[in-house]
This record gives sequence, structure tokens and C-alpha cells, in this order.
Amino acid sequence: MCEQTGQEIDWERCPPDIEDFPMIVLDALNIFNSLGNRVYPDVGFIGKDYSNLEFLYQVYNRKTKYEREIIFDVLLHLEADTQKESRRQIKAAYDKVKR
Repeated sequence: MCEQTGQEIDWERCPPDIEDFPMIVLDALNIFNSLGNRVYPDVGFIGKDYSNLEFLYQVYNRKTKYEREIIFDVLLHLEADTQKESRRQIKAAYDKVKR
């Protein structure tokens, strides 16, 4: 796009690529995607099923309390974003039907 407009690339404004994140964040993303979703038809996404979290910590060889806390914080952040997006989609569908 910068080539088309003749502008120079502003690297400060570019979003990070997946390889820009540390390995622990990539493991957190993989764990998040491995956990099951709890979804209800009228409510939407209400959260992740954390019953397999201990097993996934072992699979990704995350043994220290510090690593587990970082991963859990990332999981909670991703879960909150997913809940917001689910509520937005349900509201949009409700508003569409209402019109």
C-alpha cells in the first residue's frame, strides 16, 4: 500500500507479526485454542473450559509458577476479548432481526 501512495513505511505503526512475540505468548495462544469453548445459544460465548489447563501446561513444559501466571493472564485477556466480540455479534444479529 505504501508503494501505491508513494509513502515510506512507518515501522512504528505496523502491527506485530506472530514471530515478534516471545515463545511463552505463542504457547498461551496455542493453549487458548486447545481449550474448549462454553457457548450458549441465547448468550453466546461465556468462557473457556479450563479443566484441561494443567495437562496443557505439562504438554508445553511450563512448570514454574511465573510462567503459568503469565500464560493465565494472556488466557484471561484473550477470553475477555472473545466474550466482547461474541456479545457484539449477538447484539448486531438481534438488532438486524428487530428492524
